[in-house]
Amino acid sequence: MTYATLAVPFVGLAAALLAVAAAVRRPGRRWWTATGLTLLSLLVLTAVFDNVMIAADLFRYDDAITSGLRVGLAPLEDFAWPLAAGLGLPAVALLVGRDEVPA
Repeated sequence: MTYATLAVPFVGLAAALLAVAAAVRRPGRRWWTATGLTLLSLLVLTAVFDNVMIAADLFRYDDAITSGLRVGLAPLEDFAWPLAAGLGLPAVALLVGRDEVPA
């Protein structure tokens, strides 16, 4: 099993959950902007700190089960987890939140 194979169901579920939440609650531009900026921040922080931790040899990835695509030292698959969190958690908050829809 590769890292990508493991990550795809989680990212897919988070994206589907966001699609359902957006269809049901119809959030406004401000909500989408905040969600997008949060997702961008998570990805940038992942790029920075994963590269620092890999360079410090705190952990390693098996090259045989990565795609070979990297952002610095971090394999591309490592960005699936902040992507899933950045899509899924706002969707859950939108679905279980107050009755008023965020602007």
